[in-house]
Amino acid sequence: MLKTLGEDLDSISLEGALGRSKARNPVINTVIDVGASDGRWTNICRQYFPEAYYFLIEAQEPHRPALQALKDRTPNLDYLLSAAGDTEGQIYFDATDLLGGIASHTPVLKNCITVPVTTIDAQVRLRNLKPPYLIKLDTHGFEIPILTGAIQSLGQTAIIIVETYNFNFSTENLRFHQITSHLETLGFRPADLFDPGHRPLDGALWQFDLLFEPTASPTFQTTEYYR
Repeated sequence: MLKTLGEDLDSISLEGALGRSKARNPVINTVIDVGASDGRWTNICRQYFPEAYYFLIEAQEPHRPALQALKDRTPNLDYLLSAAGDTEGQIYFDATDLLGGIASHTPVLKNCITVPVTTIDAQVRLRNLKPPYLIKLDTHGFEIPILTGAIQSLGQTAIIIVETYNFNFSTENLRFHQITSHLETLGFRPADLFDPGHRPLDGALWQFDLLFEPTASPTFQTTEYYR
């Protein structure tokens, strides 16, 4: 099916989406990677925006060695061990999965720890991070508080990448159409889709990543299909 539509499998990968985005010539001075884990996503993004400064936010302490090693060999990169949200202080965190932790304003039922929490806006001010920004969220349902804590930075953001879901698996998370609707109220529309995932239970669509650009960007100023 994909090939009959003139596509190939690479087109639905992160690399494919970043390549298409790069071809539209956005200016990206700072990439803010929220839910950075061990920095693997940043390593891919750096291939497409190598001149940008990278600031990684990751809540789980076990990722520190990998993040420090990445910082040591990358001059234009720093990281912070903290959750991101809509406030500063401490927050609850489900630490069950090292690659899938979830922040929460209320205690979680299992593997509940407390971690520091900050906002994107606070870190932008503190570190004098230069716009325009690319903000990536791999935050498993805590996107709305993080976006609330980034409201000032969003006005100078060229790209937002969000891992979205087709199911409500917690009291906090929104489904993909709700994330899209919320971001449209903030002035962003989806410009790309990649990395779909299906749950092993029954093969149903579970998640995919959406790449958003400002509604006022050149991407949305034409409805033509071909050049």
